[in-house]
Amino acid sequence: MDEEHNELPAPPRFRYKLLKIMTLTLLFLAVFFGLSFIGLETTSSSEFCSSCHEMQPEYYTWKASTHSEVDCVNCHIEPGAKNLAKSKAEGVIELYKKQTKTYTAPIHMPKEIPDSACETCHNVFTRDITPSGDLIIPHDKHKNKGIKCTQCHSGVAHGKIADRKMTFQADYGKWDDLVGQETMKDMKWIKPDMDTCMDCHKARKVTLECSACHKTGMVPKSHKAKDFKLKTHGLQASTKLDKCNKCHEYMSTDKLEGFFQEEPSVTMYLKKDSNLVKKSHYDYAKDNSFCRNCHMKRPESHTSDFMRSHGELAKENKQKCSACHNLQQKSDTKLTNVACASCHPSSHYKNTGYWRQGHPIEVAPNQKLTKSCYRCHNEAKCSTCHTDTRTKE
Repeated sequence: MDEEHNELPAPPRFRYKLLKIMTLTLLFLAVFFGLSFIGLETTSSSEFCSSCHEMQPEYYTWKASTHSEVDCVNCHIEPGAKNLAKSKAEGVIELYKKQTKTYTAPIHMPKEIPDSACETCHNVFTRDITPSGDLIIPHDKHKNKGIKCTQCHSGVAHGKIADRKMTFQADYGKWDDLVGQETMKDMKWIKPDMDTCMDCHKARKVTLECSACHKTGMVPKSHKAKDFKLKTHGLQASTKLDKCNKCHEYMSTDKLEGFFQEEPSVTMYLKKDSNLVKKSHYDYAKDNSFCRNCHMKRPESHTSDFMRSHGELAKENKQKCSACHNLQQKSDTKLTNVACASCHPSSHYKNTGYWRQGHPIEVAPNQKLTKSCYRCHNEAKCSTCHTDTRTKE
């Protein structure tokens, strides 16, 4: 008989052992991969991140944020098995640093969140208007100009707690849900503020017009009153200049300095006088180029007759004149080169009488303007004030 026909079937006992080995191998592999999957899922959860004492501030701020339903790994690890494996390897290193306390505090992100992480949920090419409905934010244009998501939204998940110096080692144990919620209430750390937008627009020479970003044009209700422009806006600025400045500081091509300064704390404590000169809303009108655009226009009230009557108006409110004119001896205003001293020379200032001492011709104590004065002085200029004494000889 041929050799093939001489082979005998394996004995039942051998087949049983082979089947047992195969079954145990499959069971081991199933348990191994099952535990690996469970371990991978467990170590990828946000709760696992919070198990590290050092991550308490980040965990509780994330929990109170609008991104609390998005696990940490979805933002901090780029998609892909390779990136996930790399992250787990780096996690072992971080675990070593934790045990040996060789990590750097306060903790900062080693790198910015990539746009790809944001774009797994957000479509920047269809996002034009914010939820409020007023702000026009063409995200696609920002994307095409190379603007990263984190340049505007870096505080959305953690409120920039590292920049706020809130993540020191001594404070880790104090963090809980309440602290996280209170931390994330301050919107100036969560949302991009107007300074962020305006600084970027200025640097890139992009329009600063309100209507470019605001559907409503951001015109307050008070500005729509008929008498606002010519009568009431100055009065409102006198008490709410800081509120005016929130919008109008960005409309000035000149840098505004010296406004809204506070006395040094030591000076206030010792109650001593300070050399700090506080600028008023009149100064603001001169320094802000947006205000100057209107203030440089001659008011309709300033007719030829106004020159004769302006003195009485100045007596009522001399500071009102300073919105455009310089009340001192020398005019350095950016609005007009006409100062009080332009018509009222320094020798006449406040009618002190000192001008008589420097006069080349002796003048009697009670001497007033006479025709003979015009031999040296300009009659048209002097007569605007001295109208009642011109006829005297």
